[in-house]
Amino acid sequence: MNLSINSRVVAIRDHVSCELEGEAVILSLVDCVYYGLNEVALAIWELIQKPAFVWEIRDEMVRQFQVESDSCERDILNLLGQLKDSSLLQIVSSSEES
Repeated sequence: MNLSINSRVVAIRDHVSCELEGEAVILSLVDCVYYGLNEVALAIWELIQKPAFVWEIRDEMVRQFQVESDSCERDILNLLGQLKDSSLLQIVSSSEES
């Protein structure tokens, strides 16, 4: 499934995460690899603990960080793609609850 602004995404359940001084460390229990997230990525990570549409995430990041919508969308899609490639995120259908 391709990732787009209309995709609905959710963090995988097989992880352990910890916030540390405004950033986060995530341990994937699938591959036992640690990942680090900065403040903005942490805000996105918190939003995807429940299924969310990418456009909802974009709108919240624009509101919270007062950034330009188009560049924010590109950055979010890039981050979510990296999380998906690292098996930390999955794309779900509108009827799926993860």
